[in-house]
Amino acid sequence: MNISLTVIGQFITIFAVVIAAVSYYLGRRKTETPVLAALLGAVFSIIPIFGLVYVVFLMFKKDLPRDSETPA
Repeated sequence: MNISLTVIGQFITIFAVVIAAVSYYLGRRKTETPVLAALLGAVFSIIPIFGLVYVVFLMFKKDLPRDSETPA
């Protein structure tokens, strides 16, 4: 079975977009710079296992404290 380079490129592109979206969603809750988290997720997704490891890292990171939860 032959797999063309075009199919591999399309897979990596779609995978990078999905990982960037998940990284942005997690980055909004867990970092102060969600755009940077999404960009790093997309860059790490060029090698798919690195993208998955990055998302797992973000999942286990503690959430940022919310301003509304602190008593005044």
